[in-house]
Amino acid sequence: MSETSGARPGRRPLWIVVALLLLGAVALWGASAMSWDASADRSGGDVVPALTPLALLCLAAIAAVVALSGWVRRVLGVVVLLAGAAAAFQGVDADGPVTGRGLVLLGAALAVAAGVLLVVRGSAMPRLGGGYQTPGAAKRTADPERDLWNALERGDDPTDRD
Repeated sequence: MSETSGARPGRRPLWIVVALLLLGAVALWGASAMSWDASADRSGGDVVPALTPLALLCLAAIAAVVALSGWVRRVLGVVVLLAGAAAAFQGVDADGPVTGRGLVLLGAALAVAAGVLLVVRGSAMPRLGGGYQTPGAAKRTADPERDLWNALERGDDPTDRD
């Protein structure tokens, strides 16, 4: 990404992860609602019962990704990665039409991709409310050396503590 582009470097992967999780949840949910056995009238959720909970996990992970930061976001990435891998194994093992199993594998691949992106780039992504700081937090994060130089420029003696 070039410096002249309008997007900040950490923001784009966050929205990519959100989109991957949303599309993965839709694919897993769609596979669970699909008819897998017309003669027995069984849906994908009947054949692979974990599809709906895995889709809900992907949806819940969207909210968590936006709200969390740092190493907790990376741990969430590992959880999403493992959930995607579990969905892939269940999709491969299931007896059903190619379209149903393919939809499960697509959803699983999207969840795994989101998990990998979270593990690799999770701590660099922005978090909810990260641009806002209270005045006290802003003072704590200020550079102490710069404060000394600012005091000298104002004519104050920074070594004189009352």
